Amino acid sequence: MYTKISARYVLGFDGARHTLTEDGEVVFDGDSIVFVGRNYAGPVHEERDFGQSLVMPGLIDLDALADIDHLILDSWPTPDVAAGHLWSEHYFANRRRDVFTPAERATVREFALAQLALHGITTYMPIASEIHSAWAEGLDELVDMAETSRRIGLRGYLGPAYRSGVHVTTAAGDREVHFDEAQGLAGLRDAERFLDHAAGLADPLVTGVLLPCRIETLSEELMRETARIARERDAIVRLHCLQSPLEDGMLQHSAGRSVLELLDSTGLFGTRLLIPHGVVIHGMDPSALAPGGPLDLLARHGVSIVHCPLTSFRYQKQLVSFDRFREAGVNLCLGTDSFPPDLVRGMDVGMHLTRLVEERPDAGTLADYFDAATLGGARALGRDDLGKLAPGMQADITVVSLGHFGDGVVEDPLRTLVLNGTARQVTDTFVAGRPVVVDGALPGIDLDALRAEGQRLFDQMKAAYSERDLRRREPGALFPPTYPHAEITSPAHVG
Repeated sequence: MYTKISARYVLGFDGARHTLTEDGEVVFDGDSIVFVGRNYAGPVHEERDFGQSLVMPGLIDLDALADIDHLILDSWPTPDVAAGHLWSEHYFANRRRDVFTPAERATVREFALAQLALHGITTYMPIASEIHSAWAEGLDELVDMAETSRRIGLRGYLGPAYRSGVHVTTAAGDREVHFDEAQGLAGLRDAERFLDHAAGLADPLVTGVLLPCRIETLSEELMRETARIARERDAIVRLHCLQSPLEDGMLQHSAGRSVLELLDSTGLFGTRLLIPHGVVIHGMDPSALAPGGPLDLLARHGVSIVHCPLTSFRYQKQLVSFDRFREAGVNLCLGTDSFPPDLVRGMDVGMHLTRLVEERPDAGTLADYFDAATLGGARALGRDDLGKLAPGMQADITVVSLGHFGDGVVEDPLRTLVLNGTARQVTDTFVAGRPVVVDGALPGIDLDALRAEGQRLFDQMKAAYSERDLRRREPGALFPPTYPHAEITSPAHVG
């Protein structure tokens, strides 16, 4: 069945780079693209003209929030308040529990995946907070999430997150990682079983991957076992590291080695490794490129860095620098990591952060950032058929409107979108040729009801912080409002 979509602007691919066609067309048959250009003369069974829109490859988010927003809570506190956002020692030892029931957790997943779809993401790899779980994610939870993802129609690279340790606030107010190795190994077994489950689905939209949590929360045994399974099964591993100076200090204390040394000694450098965020590496230091330096090591081992510029910026961090990583031969892809899952805003922030770091106006080009959101993501996944619109590629397509007065004038359509707009201008998406977002909605999902339920669950999650806080403070103290609430009433009418 041949479907033709047309628009004022189409971002195709000429075999080497993305190219722009004005008044262009994309034709796909089933899940594959057969034509990109103008004046298609072949058969058409279904046709849609998107008018003043940009048709572009579906966006690839490899650190995609699969949870209720947490950054809105934890990206701004004072050190005293921030300590209350962790588990207390007492909670770790005596009280840990799941804040959500399995059914509520499933709703959280649906809420998050709907957000990804509506922001133009067609391929994703999830990340969720473990703060409100009894430990981490389990097999049943990811089996359910895979079904939600399939129902919505997204392309997911999925697996339960697992860890053997968790950050806690001690009675003295210090931050430490406390371990439960049995939990970590049980989580890895669940992750391995999910690889089998995903393979058994035989669904091209679900691929099993290994998603251990932050490196300082993993024991050496858990890292080695992860590397062994990844090599045996040719599975992708995504491991959060190189994101905080805390990591090396904690790992030197627990293992006597740095992050990069552990990646080497545990065999993780020998896997298909993705690392969010890389912000502790100073790529402008010549030693980073020297033999054995961090950029040299990442490039030599084929590591992909998942750059999350908007989230890094909100946590007072930045990649130093996007251009230096690229020049070193490190594959760069993009992630959102938190709310909003908006790679358009992420590209905008990333471009400008790179210019600030490099102190030149031509740094961090939009083409390089858009390549990271498409071609770089596809490269990280080992998928030559994703991230570009060309014959033979998967029909993963995002359509963004440029027709609202608020969009301003169009100079270059992609530059206009990134500098003037957001991913909320997405009107339609296709994944493997199937419509997912249609006219700004998700068919079969009541977004108003889902939003109301999402708000209820967010409030429930927020309230549960008090029981984990060392000082058992109320939510109002842990999350004070921007301005105090006013209590003003009208005086009684006189006369």
